[in-house]
Amino acid sequence: MIFNSLTYLLFLSIVVLLYWQLPRRPRLWLLFVASLVFYGFWDWAFVPLLLFSVLVDYTAGLCLGRIPDGWRRRAVLISAVAANLLVLGIFKYLIFFSAQLQGLSNALGLFQPDSFSVGLHIILPLGISFYTFQSMSYTIDVWRRVTQPRRDFVLFASYVIFFPQLIAGPILRAGEVIWQLDRRPAFRRADIAEGLRRVGSGLFLKCVLADNIAPFVNAGFAREVASLGALDVATLAFLFGFQIYFDFAGYSHIALGSARLMGIVLPENFAFPYLAHSPRDFWRRWHISLGSWIRDYLYLPLCGVSGGTQSREGLALAAGSGPHSMRRLAALWTTWILMGLWHGANWTFVVWGLWHAALVSLQRGANAVVNVPMPAFLGWMLTLPAAMLSWIPFRAESLDHALGLWSRLITIEAWLRPPESTGSFPLWLSLSRDSYYVVAAVMVAILVAGLIGRGLPGQSDTRPVWLAWAEGALAAAATPLIVLFLRPVDQFIYFQF
Repeated sequence: MIFNSLTYLLFLSIVVLLYWQLPRRPRLWLLFVASLVFYGFWDWAFVPLLLFSVLVDYTAGLCLGRIPDGWRRRAVLISAVAANLLVLGIFKYLIFFSAQLQGLSNALGLFQPDSFSVGLHIILPLGISFYTFQSMSYTIDVWRRVTQPRRDFVLFASYVIFFPQLIAGPILRAGEVIWQLDRRPAFRRADIAEGLRRVGSGLFLKCVLADNIAPFVNAGFAREVASLGALDVATLAFLFGFQIYFDFAGYSHIALGSARLMGIVLPENFAFPYLAHSPRDFWRRWHISLGSWIRDYLYLPLCGVSGGTQSREGLALAAGSGPHSMRRLAALWTTWILMGLWHGANWTFVVWGLWHAALVSLQRGANAVVNVPMPAFLGWMLTLPAAMLSWIPFRAESLDHALGLWSRLITIEAWLRPPESTGSFPLWLSLSRDSYYVVAAVMVAILVAGLIGRGLPGQSDTRPVWLAWAEGALAAAATPLIVLFLRPVDQFIYFQF
């Protein structure tokens, strides 16, 4: 079951209606069973794996709550984290690392048994990276004694597998949402209105924008590299940057809106990232819950600093994690390599992570040399293309493909001469003319949205009346388009992670 389908909208409507009618215990069972049904629509065979992850961290939490500080407590933590990472490693990385080992053995001329070269076929369970990280964060927080262990299994399981954010986040902390699941808030019409607005906004971003940009992206990346000029490559980077943003932000809107219909407030996952004025600011705005998780549970511990307990605390703590040092630099690059691998078992994602590590390192170096804040507009002019170019390896079919596309940007001939195969509008451009129009139109729309100063989408109570009327008019215009393009054809991009 995916969000951009009538099936999900009917499912959500039934769950919300029952949610507001049932008392606490039946309500928790409703969320638990509904989440299993939601996940089972993809493949019931992987529901036991999902419950295994829940059971591991539930049991670990109870043990950590009883055992005093010492080696036994650390052993419980290590065992639980190892069990989660083992499952993630088998399903997501076994094929990748087996292929790398086989390639290394071939290069070294080492003996290989026949069974070593047999191809592996492993299906990646939907959302495994998200629910594994979320479940692990609970165990780590209980070990840190910043979260109390939960004895109610159904309550804890509902937190881990809560269906609005189960497959692609946002990655939740126990302290942010368990209490909301435990104590249903009073019914408010404002929550229903905000939930519907968010669900509608998400469907528009996904069905109308992302899915209609996708054909331009697919056609462009399918072309021979030699047939693309430098401006074509830059256009493709922007096109995919817009596609993945509308796709993932659309999912997050629907997730937050679905929860809000039940009076549950989830943390924001996006905040106009393409208006960021520095690499660090970009990661304050893009996939906020993952960026905070990585810093709280990986980067900050590598720096020797305790992490935060809320999704938005990680980046602020990272800014003050001590003086620039080799340890901090090594932690930064290690974190970004692992961040890349989190997104996929492929060298292209490692290169994507290294790109962002280099950008953040350059920003730190520049700040250390020139202790003067860069004007926001100039920072935006530098950050936007740097962020967009990072999407090339993220979308490319292979590392050679990504490097080939990047090479066009530093080749003088690719800027001055027509490529080998050119289109008709104009002579030095090879993509369809609508590709360039789409990039220009979307860029203008993002700038206008930023100038209006909407801020985070959830702040409806502080909006002026004229903006509420404008949003009403936009909703009236967008609804027919959503109905027209609503179809469960293209899955959300982040489902593959």
